[in-house]
Amino acid sequence: MKAQILATTAAAALLAACSTTPGGEMDPLADADVESTVTIPEGTGYFATDSTLPFLAPDFTKISEDDYLPAFEQGMAIQKAEIEAIKANPAAPTFENTIVAMEKSGRMLGRVARVFFALTGSNTTDRLDEINTEISPKLTAHGDSITLDPELFARVKAVYDNRAAMTMTPEDATLLENTYESMVHAGALLTDAQRERVKAINSELSTLTTEFGQLARSAMNDNPVFFDSREDLAGLSDSDIQAAADLAAENGQPGKFAIALQNTTQQPLLPTMENRDAREKLFKASYHRADGRMDVDTRMLIAKIATLRAEKAALFGEADWASYAMWDRMAEKPKTALDFMEQMVPALAATQRAEAAMLDEAIKADGGDYEVKPWDWYRYANKIKAERYDLDEDAVMEYFQLDKVLEDGVFFMAEELYGLTFERRTDVPVYHPDVWVYTVFDRDGSELGLFYFDPFQRPSKRGGAWMSNFVDQSYLWGTKPVIYNVLNIPKAPEGETQLVSFDWVNTTFHEFGHALHGFFADQRYESLSGTATARDFVEYPSQVHEMWATWPSVLSNYAFHYETGEPIPAEMIDKIEAAAKFNQGYDFGEVVEAALLDMKWSALSPAEAAAIDTPEKVDAFERQSLEELGLEIDLVPPRYRSTYFNHIFSSPSGYSAGYYSYLWTEMLDRDSRKWFIENGGLTRANGDHYRATVLSRGGTMDYFEMFENFAGRAPDVTPMLEARGLTEGDEAADSEVSDGKLPGTAVN
Repeated sequence: MKAQILATTAAAALLAACSTTPGGEMDPLADADVESTVTIPEGTGYFATDSTLPFLAPDFTKISEDDYLPAFEQGMAIQKAEIEAIKANPAAPTFENTIVAMEKSGRMLGRVARVFFALTGSNTTDRLDEINTEISPKLTAHGDSITLDPELFARVKAVYDNRAAMTMTPEDATLLENTYESMVHAGALLTDAQRERVKAINSELSTLTTEFGQLARSAMNDNPVFFDSREDLAGLSDSDIQAAADLAAENGQPGKFAIALQNTTQQPLLPTMENRDAREKLFKASYHRADGRMDVDTRMLIAKIATLRAEKAALFGEADWASYAMWDRMAEKPKTALDFMEQMVPALAATQRAEAAMLDEAIKADGGDYEVKPWDWYRYANKIKAERYDLDEDAVMEYFQLDKVLEDGVFFMAEELYGLTFERRTDVPVYHPDVWVYTVFDRDGSELGLFYFDPFQRPSKRGGAWMSNFVDQSYLWGTKPVIYNVLNIPKAPEGETQLVSFDWVNTTFHEFGHALHGFFADQRYESLSGTATARDFVEYPSQVHEMWATWPSVLSNYAFHYETGEPIPAEMIDKIEAAAKFNQGYDFGEVVEAALLDMKWSALSPAEAAAIDTPEKVDAFERQSLEELGLEIDLVPPRYRSTYFNHIFSSPSGYSAGYYSYLWTEMLDRDSRKWFIENGGLTRANGDHYRATVLSRGGTMDYFEMFENFAGRAPDVTPMLEARGLTEGDEAADSEVSDGKLPGTAVN
């Protein structure tokens, strides 16, 4: 998943500026028509100037927790003065003295925010959480003071209204349009009273969503599930059992065993646990986290967030939050996304029922006298998979050693496809000892950027996997990208080889796909650079890079048995790929359910949201919403329940009304894989074409046009449904998506 650089409403509201500094750096009004009479204050401390490290990478040896609050305060004050200088300029508004000057503003604030929010996600502390709680509403108010400033908007509107008479590059035109539309979307055309209410809502949402994220992390990381005996964990490996014993001791219960919860509803150790009561205990601890059954309860936060979002949407004349939030998406309208997902439901529901019946038979054959439950599903699905495809997941892991996956797999793919090379370096300070750093060299041998790889799970890190930037590419500033990938791979015990599951192999390729999207940025303006794209487009380039994980020439370069050195057998890969269509009732179902649950929360009117005013009503709404889907929700719960659905509730915008993006971009991904295969696969010519038409374009053009420039046609949903094994008897499999619409859908 691609992380937001600044995880606050303010971040989005800074007009993607994050770009000027005081004290000897480029003046934001240097290209303006006249000298400004406004004095720009100078910052102090580490973040006042660019880093002196290669690529302007942050020097973590010189940053302390005490640096952040002063830097945030100074950064906001400096950007506020820079905006005042733009407003005070007596010259008529122009693209340079208004739009570009805004783009240049806030460079110190951008520096501190990028580092701070990287750490709160990947290596937080109690103090950083305290700072986050304090600074988030201030950042929101600061962003609103810019985007909702009537005088500033008047200058922007004057430039926008004169655009037909101006000579601009396509990127200039996009920046102007984005700046104007972002301010309108923020509330620039509202009445004074409405703007003040939007500011208040934004501030409250910032506080509530920050609290939600911290509580959801606490519910996961601070509540390991304890077991009394080794027998409870029968089926787990000796190293897993030892890790459970160590975790219990660390939590003050020596002699017992503890399993840490993972990000999603399903838990990775469930399939190998033989004790059904223990499986149920672990699953229910995951399922009920943050719903009041333990110390953490996020339900009233959810109710407040949903109510405020619905109210904010109504201020803009929109029916619901989804209609408001999707203004800049590729799909554009909630109905487009809903129709896209709902066409899959009949086949998916039938698959769930058929798979459940098959699992019930497997349970009976195993001597069980019960019907399958969610905590049983993967255990018996994996058994059937092992029998049907003769696939042993533990045996598969023995061919995937993490360092080889990255350096001989991912990096090799990047060299073959794009001509990139990599050099490990130890002279760049990191924020945690487990982080690896590489210089990335372009196809001509020049330095392209810097890459940080942070692979291992730890209590200070939120769940999941993501990519973001410490430094964005920009010709305006002459900066090259500094990018990090964060994963949550369980770390092997000291002295053991670090093996990873095939799922983590895929994730490693996926997240580096995001990194390539950032490294190949070719933009003048940061706000349009690299992964600064629509929410329902940004996952597409990352997903398509997963295809190379099992591409024969790539696989033969990195997948060797960690003990014998033997290459992974071709038949094992055939089995992995054949098994990929198995268990789609759960694998695909939990994602579809989460996406549709997100849209249900985002489709509430103000009155409907306000009526959900107790924890019990939150539970009831979630239950009703899931039941309406027509899927087997008691057997296949959503990938995230509302109470720990960080994507949609832990930041003011995030993936709310946007979790469908993973499905939408899978459509683009699978259709692109088809193109690559039809055109010769892993070749430099194909890589250069994809780089030129997609990866280098950033947010500078229409996304359907971008895809058509690559593939030569509109995207087709058929390859996705085929990959999921959902096309049989499904007439919708022949659908094409064109201009944001599916056949038979109307854009309202």
